[in-house]
Amino acid sequence: MNRLTITPLPLGGLTLIEAQRIGDKRGFLERLFCAEELLDAGWSKPIAQINHTYTARRGTVRGLHFQHPPHAEMKLVRCIRGEVWDVAVDLRHGSASFLNWHAEKLSADNGRALLLPEGFAHGFQTLSDDVEMLYCHSAAYAPAAEDGLHAEDPRLAISWPMPITELSARDQGHLPLTEGFAGIKP
Repeated sequence: MNRLTITPLPLGGLTLIEAQRIGDKRGFLERLFCAEELLDAGWSKPIAQINHTYTARRGTVRGLHFQHPPHAEMKLVRCIRGEVWDVAVDLRHGSASFLNWHAEKLSADNGRALLLPEGFAHGFQTLSDDVEMLYCHSAAYAPAAEDGLHAEDPRLAISWPMPITELSARDQGHLPLTEGFAGIKP
C-alpha cells in the first residue's frame, strides 16, 4: 500500500511528495520517507544525513544552498512545524529549465515535501513564526563543496511572498550570478 503520492513538477526531476495521514481520535501516523516508494521519484541512494532546522521569525529566508559534484546531493525537504514558501532552482548545465525556479507551500498541516534532484539549489521563506524543517540528504555535508545563490539575485527574480526580514551573513554574502555562469556539470 503506497503511503506517498508522487507528483512531478514543472522543473525536470523536481517532485512534490504528499504523505497520506492515517489517523483516529488519538492522532495520526504519517510516513516521512520510504526508499521503495521514492524510487519512482528518482531517489536511489541511501540517506547520508538527516538535518532539522528551527527558524524563529516569520519572513526569514534560508538559502539558496547547494553542493558541487562530487558531493552534489538530493534533498527531501519537509516542514514539520509552521509554514514555508519552499524554493528550488535548477542549476543543471544543459537543462531545459536552467535557472528556472519553482516554489511550493509546505506546512506541518499539508503533509507536503519537495524532492530536489542533484544540481538544484534550495531555500525557503518562513510564512509563520517558529518553523521547523526536516531534511533528508543523499550526500554528507562537504564544506569545500558548499555554495549558494543570493536570495534576491535579479537574474533569478524569485517572487518571495513577503519582504525578507532576516537573511544570514553567509547568505547575504552570496554574489549574484554572472552572465558566464553555465551551471553545474555532473
